[in-house]
Amino acid sequence: MNVSVSPAYRPSEKEPFMNPKQLAYFRRKLATWRGELLKETEETLETLQEGGHQEPDLADRASAEMERALELRTRDRARKLIAKIDAALHRIEDKSYGFCEETGEPISLKRLEARPIATLSVEAQERHERMERTHRSD
Repeated sequence: MNVSVSPAYRPSEKEPFMNPKQLAYFRRKLATWRGELLKETEETLETLQEGGHQEPDLADRASAEMERALELRTRDRARKLIAKIDAALHRIEDKSYGFCEETGEPISLKRLEARPIATLSVEAQERHERMERTHRSD
C-alpha cells in the first residue's frame, strides 16, 4: 500500500505511531537522503578519477594525497551510511521501523526526525553507550 504525503506533512504524536502516513514520510526522507549520498559519491569518484596526475612539487603531492585520503574516508562513511539507510528502508517494509531493537518500544518521533536510521530508543542508546564505556579497555 503506497500512501503519498504532502511535503508539508510532519509526523505528530497525536496520530497512531507508524501509521501509513508516517511510514511514507520516513520512506521519502530516507530515500531522499540516500539519493543525496549517492550523488555525492558519484562526484567523489569523478574527483578521484580526475586527480590521477602527479604533482611535481613534493608539498603539492602530499597535499593532493591527503585530499585523496579524506575523499576515500568520506566515501567509506557514505557507503556505511547508505547501508544503514537501506536497512531502515527494509524495516519500513517489514513494519519494524520506529521500534527499538532492544526493547520493542517506540522510538520517539523527535529522535527519528533527527536520526531516521536510529534502531534504539534514546534510553536504550544511552544504556548501550554506558556499557561500552564501562567495558572499553584503555
